[in-house]
Amino acid sequence: MSLEKQINDDIKKAMLAKDRDTLDALRSIKSALLIEKTGKNKTEDGEIPESVELKLLQKLAKQRQESAETYKEQNRPELAEGELFQLRIIERYLPEQMSDEELKEGVEQIINETGATSMKDMGTVMGIASKKYSGKADNKRVSDIVKSILS
Repeated sequence: MSLEKQINDDIKKAMLAKDRDTLDALRSIKSALLIEKTGKNKTEDGEIPESVELKLLQKLAKQRQESAETYKEQNRPELAEGELFQLRIIERYLPEQMSDEELKEGVEQIINETGATSMKDMGTVMGIASKKYSGKADNKRVSDIVKSILS
């Protein structure tokens, strides 16, 4: 089932359950999908490729996380809690994130395959790793691990 159909089904369930908070979170995802659908990233049949959907969800999750942190810094816990709730809803549709140990093993394997030995090779390693772990790990985490291994 496509992400858009899954979101629509979950919106209907939230409406029937009268779950306003979940409904708002799902509608924000649907809105972002519709905006993306009108852009250039759609296929011939008007659908959005799964890789684009995944990047969009990651972007939405990152926005919610950053907003929650900002609200916490400004001593607005009620607003931070709303953002964190939306983040949890968005994370339902993201693939399970890799643990740091799994990620480190994978990055070490990529480094061995490419023969990378120094920070000069970081771009090569990051290019392969970001494609391989797209959706499963945040690029910042991947970058930090690559830096720690290569330096």
